[in-house]
Amino acid sequence: MRKLHNLSLLANLFLRGCSRSVTSFDVHDGIRQTVSRRVRERVTFRIDVASVTTIASNPSACVTNALDRSRNFIPILDRSMCGLVNKKMNMQEVVEELTQVCIQMRFHLDDLEQREKEILILKHIRRFENSGAAHDFPKGLEWFNVSEGLSLGQHLKGKIVLLDFFTYCCINCMHVLAELEEVEKKISVEDGLVVIGVHSAKFTNERSSKNVLSAVQRYNITHPVVNDVTLRMWHDMGITCWPSLIMLGPNGQPLAVFVGENHKDEILLYTKIAIAYFKSLKQMSNHGLPLKPAHHLLPSSKDGLLFPGKLTVLQLEQETKLVISDSGNNRIVITNEHGRVEHVIGGCNQGFKDGDFKNARFNSPQGVCVLNNIIYVADNNNHAIRKIDLAKRIVSTIAGTGSQGCDRKGGKHGTDQALSSPWDVAIYHHEYKGTTVPVLLIAIAGTHQIWALFLEDTIWWKEKKYTAGTCAAIVGSGREENRNNSYPHAAGLAQPSGIAIVQECKVAFLADSESSAIRRLHLDSGQVTAVCGGDKNPANLHAFGDVDGKGHLAKLQHPLGVTWNHLDKRIYVTDTYNHKIKSVDPTTEYCKTLFGDKKPDHTFTFNEPSGLAVSPDGNILYVADTNNHALKIIDLKNEKISTMAIVSRHDSNRNTDNVFTFDTTVNVRGGELNISFNIIFTNDLKLNADAPQEWQVFLPVNTWTAKSLTGRLSTPISVKLPEEETRNQLPVTLNIMACRVDTCVPLKLSVLFNVQRKTDAPTVVTEEKELVIG
Repeated sequence: MRKLHNLSLLANLFLRGCSRSVTSFDVHDGIRQTVSRRVRERVTFRIDVASVTTIASNPSACVTNALDRSRNFIPILDRSMCGLVNKKMNMQEVVEELTQVCIQMRFHLDDLEQREKEILILKHIRRFENSGAAHDFPKGLEWFNVSEGLSLGQHLKGKIVLLDFFTYCCINCMHVLAELEEVEKKISVEDGLVVIGVHSAKFTNERSSKNVLSAVQRYNITHPVVNDVTLRMWHDMGITCWPSLIMLGPNGQPLAVFVGENHKDEILLYTKIAIAYFKSLKQMSNHGLPLKPAHHLLPSSKDGLLFPGKLTVLQLEQETKLVISDSGNNRIVITNEHGRVEHVIGGCNQGFKDGDFKNARFNSPQGVCVLNNIIYVADNNNHAIRKIDLAKRIVSTIAGTGSQGCDRKGGKHGTDQALSSPWDVAIYHHEYKGTTVPVLLIAIAGTHQIWALFLEDTIWWKEKKYTAGTCAAIVGSGREENRNNSYPHAAGLAQPSGIAIVQECKVAFLADSESSAIRRLHLDSGQVTAVCGGDKNPANLHAFGDVDGKGHLAKLQHPLGVTWNHLDKRIYVTDTYNHKIKSVDPTTEYCKTLFGDKKPDHTFTFNEPSGLAVSPDGNILYVADTNNHALKIIDLKNEKISTMAIVSRHDSNRNTDNVFTFDTTVNVRGGELNISFNIIFTNDLKLNADAPQEWQVFLPVNTWTAKSLTGRLSTPISVKLPEEETRNQLPVTLNIMACRVDTCVPLKLSVLFNVQRKTDAPTVVTEEKELVIG
């Protein structure tokens, strides 16, 4: 176990949002290791503040004054710099030294004027510029967003390189991605900055390059990403937690380390000074990189879903509707129970805007819940709670500022209260002395807490009064841990991502994703207890797996969704990284696998399902199958699973690149129609082997059934027809990606089968159709 005894380091990791790694910290309370004084290397230099260009000479008057003012802060650099004076140190020692120095510098920089900051950072860069080059990227790793693997000695020579060690489950890592996006908008590759994501998996599921690719697409990461599947780079660099960022100079030498989140301004300042300094030494280059963003591999049509995150059931005038967070398309979609779209709220482009259904904008919305004609939305990347009024057809913001907050207490009203990555929402009807008021519970993943938005004046636990509109933390210390406790603010959660209310029992079940556990929140007192998964040790956030069992013996892997079925009194869980749906008996706390991983049949799989909801009668389970961009319907009675076709309001033939029509005949007594396609190009296009080539079939009547309503091009369509004499048309839409040598073209094809019925026709019909595209 690697030990870090510097308490200022530990405090920074906690305050700035750093998830512990497998190599956990062993910190002794009350021990603070003081910085040893080493031989000072006296450097005389001059700085031109306008360009931050340095030359070796006697200091000018302005620099002398600035150095005098910051004299108390300079000694933190006067360590023997990892062997610049005494001995050559390995890369792990260099990074550890840099980590502690940069954390201390961060505290001191806050007290300095801008010019003094620039001088101190420049001195720091000069001190570390000869620390030796980092090892190049290991051969054989899989890369994303580039056409070839990158090399420090070739592609990145002459660049300031920022290595972002991240794991895609981690909420703090997601926050850093937003910061890096802003940095990259201000300093381009040609300007001299290259950001590279080094994916270093926590969970077993995250090691898969296929899943990393989905995460790159889902989070709109455009910079190069490499999958460090064996954690070789992580160990070589001596990384200890997620997220960690290492800045390298133009020759691959480590210059700075940033641990945790909220470093955007520092990174910008370090980068600008480093570029100017090394440019003065003629070590920078303005060349480009072989970038090839992976986002174009996603389905091109906006008619369907893209990485759907959560959903809920809406009951209106005895009609069942589904409210779906179409997270990848930054919108809320409302359909009937058969998948026909009735409302699209928001647009495909991310934004933060109130207004009518067409003009409102969301940014990766997640959890949704319903109260009467109002839908509440956890607008995750906007760090806000949104309200959709179905009667007025208006979207408004009722909590959150639109920017990430770090408040762990709250208590402000509405849009004055900053939030941090709300992931799910649920309505609880709180009772007090014969009065019932609705309270919106919010899973705040960013600060590892449960918050409440009090929709009416409320007397809460221990007679605490909240006025309508107040938003405050009610459960969780803010420390990321799996700590159960009778006192709500002493309990510790780990990135809570799902909430399910059981009103009659006055409890909420929580999907606590980073502890891989299901937790129980007692809504009459705030007590938090264990249900299943996780570990008894509250600090162990690596007790994950895939094991059916009771309590802690059961093992889950990053569950994101949870719901309650009033019919069978069971908790249903999306065991997201195990690609399964599981049920939990809350009385016995026994967890068992129901669907997924070749259940109910060997051909069936989920791909990181994230949300689920139960039909009003308790017989149907709706699942947001996130990485399959689909909604699955599970009939709990017969254990049949089908894919819901999302049918847009406009005709499916509109906006297609090619339309094909075929005739076929099936026996009037009923039968089966099997369809497969072979696409032939008469030009230089070819199907992209890495992109999903998909079909979607639209059944003309409810009496027709299909094994699946969506699928890959390599899988035949299979439709069963009942006994009837009526002619019908069977529409099929194909979304494919075709590529030339250097460009890709998304194509949408429409195929229409005119299905006739005859007494002498076969009962099993197989159609293999060639689609010729010029």
